[in-house]
Amino acid sequence: MIRALWTAATGMEAQQISQDVVANNLANINTVGFKKARADFQDLMYQISSKSGAETSGGGQLPVGMEVGMGVKPVAVQKMFTQGDYMQTGNKFDWAIEGDGFFQLDDNGRTVYTRAGSFRTDKDGVLCNAEGLKLTPEVSIPAEMVHFTIDSGGTWTAADGQGTSLGTGRIELARFINPAGLTSLGRNLYDETDASGSATAGNPGEDGAGTISQNFLEMSNVNVVDEMVKMIVGQRAYEINSKAIQTADAMLQMANSLKR
Repeated sequence: MIRALWTAATGMEAQQISQDVVANNLANINTVGFKKARADFQDLMYQISSKSGAETSGGGQLPVGMEVGMGVKPVAVQKMFTQGDYMQTGNKFDWAIEGDGFFQLDDNGRTVYTRAGSFRTDKDGVLCNAEGLKLTPEVSIPAEMVHFTIDSGGTWTAADGQGTSLGTGRIELARFINPAGLTSLGRNLYDETDASGSATAGNPGEDGAGTISQNFLEMSNVNVVDEMVKMIVGQRAYEINSKAIQTADAMLQMANSLKR
């Protein structure tokens, strides 16, 4: 019965982690480029009283052993890099990635990565995000620019009012062999790790990289209905584990009240 108390406690702790993940997903339902997360769990070690296939005293063999599990533990919170819905904004510096890849930003000499393609110009005409992190490779917009376009392959062109080109260039997207291994830095940013592998930069639309859609933003890929169902399931699982603790406690109380 004491074992049941600790086993059920691990279940309550695991469901608390699950609810924390769901709450964060729902909190970021309107965050541009946000990718939902999923909590993964594993069962803990087992207390083995007898092994399957063990020989009995009569020379036979046990067809089934006796193993009692010790509970559950969270092992990972995995980012799910499925495509989010698109929202049309009409802003020429709003870009969505259709497919695989990340925009690259310069964070004080370190390259960080994002799916949030909401950019603006700083005082020098360089494209950056809301925190001032500059897009890499750098995109510098001339002051005389009136029209700005970027095609699906990442080639951008700035032109004046008469349509004369003032500047052109091409952005690159970074890809990872295991994007789920990226570290979430917050602020819609990711950093590479040994698990994610090194970034491979390339042109949009080539070698598996996604394409660029101007005047659109990729919204969060959180599905409200799915998250609400997970919340209900987690709540009930938390409740049933608390009932297991109460039941084990009641059984201990019965044992303590035994008299000769």
